[in-house]
Amino acid sequence: MEADRFKQLTIREVQTGIKTGEFSAEELRKEFLTKIEKENPNLNAYLSVFSEKLTDTPAGALHGVPLAIKDNINLAGQITTAGSKILASHRSVYDAAVISKLRAAGATFLGKTNLDEFAMGSSTENSAFGVTKNPCDPTRVAGGSSGGSAAAVAAGLAVAALGSDTGGSIRQPAAFCGVVGLKPTYGRVSRHGLIAMASSLDQIGPLTKNVFDSALLLNVLSGRDPMDSTSVDQPIVDFTANLDKPIKNLKVAVPKEYFGSGLDSQVSETVTRAISQLQELGAKTETVSLPHSQYALAAYYLIMPAEVSSNLARFDGVRYGLAEAGDDLLDTYLASRSAGFGAEAKRRIMLGTYALSAGYYDAYYLRAQKVRTLIRQDFEKVFEKFDIIVGPTTPTTAFKIGEKKDPLAMYLA
Repeated sequence: MEADRFKQLTIREVQTGIKTGEFSAEELRKEFLTKIEKENPNLNAYLSVFSEKLTDTPAGALHGVPLAIKDNINLAGQITTAGSKILASHRSVYDAAVISKLRAAGATFLGKTNLDEFAMGSSTENSAFGVTKNPCDPTRVAGGSSGGSAAAVAAGLAVAALGSDTGGSIRQPAAFCGVVGLKPTYGRVSRHGLIAMASSLDQIGPLTKNVFDSALLLNVLSGRDPMDSTSVDQPIVDFTANLDKPIKNLKVAVPKEYFGSGLDSQVSETVTRAISQLQELGAKTETVSLPHSQYALAAYYLIMPAEVSSNLARFDGVRYGLAEAGDDLLDTYLASRSAGFGAEAKRRIMLGTYALSAGYYDAYYLRAQKVRTLIRQDFEKVFEKFDIIVGPTTPTTAFKIGEKKDPLAMYLA
């Protein structure tokens, strides 16, 4: 297969190629592995690559489709690091719910992709295993935290990939690398088997080369899971069904708050052109207000670290993961966590622990949750009159590796 074909190859084209005999599922998998072996040492999209065939591929919706999996999603028998030194040798003992669904649909797995430690970051620079480079410009970041998955798809090292999104971790790297990223509605996809960061915000979703592939993967990933109490018991619809229909009279909301200070002029111009194209296709656009948007980032950076503080308490050097011997149990805890966690993980644990501490809970965490409710109500009010909301994914284009030294600057990315 020609090298450029890898970058363009979609799920639908894989299905056609296997059906017509152009290639078999195993031949395709081996071609991708050869390409990964050649290009990944420079890109660092993958943390581990599966050279041996992991599963038979039943003739399902994804028969023979080679996928990359973000390395905070459990895959039985494989190392799952979550981008952290503390889990560098941790081997998963079970499949995440989404992995079981992909297996049943016939997908093949190429490897596990790089990420910011425990999905905390916007550039993969917080990974314990090095930064992932952007395939479009190797001097720039691929975004985060699902930077490895986005880079793998953009570089043609996978047909599609799974990522996880808490506060933009699928959508932002997809934007930086020029691919399609989808964060499903909370509860649509099971979180069982995802290493938790912030449990009320985390969702698993696809990164693909076009919208059809994202919709097709969402068909497979969706559904109620008894192992995840937050998954929603809603009918599984065919998300590909309406993709080719005209959008005449589609009601499009454009929030004025999304085009304020801090938005790069290139990004603003590109989004404005896209809105104009929607208008040319018959959509009806209107400027609206989401008045509490200005408080979203502040609320997020109280709620998320609070949940991080709780979720990461389990990594103590006793049950699994890195263990550093101490003089007593408390000393073992301190030594293991100090050696195992990186700077950003420690920063967020401390922020979250402070926000949840006695005397500060009401002033910080509880108030942030109330603001979250107001933000949600803003969206619900807009969706009473409009079909979709359009705006920029991220305020800037991909920045240079090492450019953002200040954690606050990174949070704004």
